[in-house]
Amino acid sequence: MTQNSDLDPLTHRSEVIIAGHLGQRSVAEAGLNDADADIRAAALGALDRMGKLGSSELISGLQDPAPATRRRAALLAADRDDLLDELRELLSDSDDTVVEVAAFACGERADADAETVKLLSCVALEHEDALCREAAIAALGSIGDSAGRAAVLVGCSDRATVRRRAVLALAAFEGAEVTAMLRTLTQDRDQQVRQAAEELLAIELGEQL
Repeated sequence: MTQNSDLDPLTHRSEVIIAGHLGQRSVAEAGLNDADADIRAAALGALDRMGKLGSSELISGLQDPAPATRRRAALLAADRDDLLDELRELLSDSDDTVVEVAAFACGERADADAETVKLLSCVALEHEDALCREAAIAALGSIGDSAGRAAVLVGCSDRATVRRRAVLALAAFEGAEVTAMLRTLTQDRDQQVRQAAEELLAIELGEQL
């Protein structure tokens, strides 16, 4: 990787971002090889804005040594119709912030499959970082595959921030266990959880009438 010696990193990053708006492809592509991770991330975004971000460039971003660049690449991968396998690899990333963003991105994919649900469920059940568990649960709710229901139900007993996300995710699922959990959560000690559970339960019971 190289560093542009004529510009300080902040100015260079701004130049790369502007290049994305002006269609200056060569400027953006040069940023992909910069020593500064924020510039590499900006370059990915600039090329994407121009519609010139190829699979090879995005794969490099997903495998970049810097978490900042991997996070940006994961967000961009959310809107792609390829590279699902490469994106899912970040669900086991060593950096928690990357896992969190990768989980969100997986939840945005229209092609999320059984393997995606399995890996997200593992994050929701086992990850040490609460934000990662929360993001994985939200993704499972977004995907709505019944195989993710068990992990979401477990999330309803997690810390308050995770429970808030989990109760909302329950809206994507059906079954006696879901109804029972909503009833339980109407007595939750967290007000936001209680309110969400009450609203979802009222909708469910109303549809059954």
